[in-house]
Amino acid sequence: MDQQVLIKKARHFCESKGVRFTALREKVYSILLSHQNAVGAYDLLDELKKTEDSAKPATVYRALEFLLELGMIHRLESNNAFIACHHFGCSHPVQFLICDTCGNVQEIQSDGLQDKLEKQAQSVGFRVTRQTIEAHGVCSHCQ
Repeated sequence: MDQQVLIKKARHFCESKGVRFTALREKVYSILLSHQNAVGAYDLLDELKKTEDSAKPATVYRALEFLLELGMIHRLESNNAFIACHHFGCSHPVQFLICDTCGNVQEIQSDGLQDKLEKQAQSVGFRVTRQTIEAHGVCSHCQ
């Protein structure tokens, strides 16, 4: 989906939630949209400083927290980096394929995986509230 279409969708989504999609939040989201790989907070800060001289780490972390809370981005736990979500606004289990060579990240939806996980969790008296699976390997381009 086109980056400008996603930005417009993000604005409308925030309005529908009664929250502000500030210029800074939009810039952080836009930076993440422009990358095929996950981006660390300090790399985001470096890119943000190209247009926002006063940007500080706390500025980036507040924007990331906002975007995470609304499900507009995902955090990759294994490398402490962030990636834009293109289909925010719906609750969905997340699986990522992460290329250890080039850093490319692909979000996938594995049919049946969530049901199987929930059934196994229920069998031991556990309720899954959030699920993210990260698989590391080598993408087809780097093989």
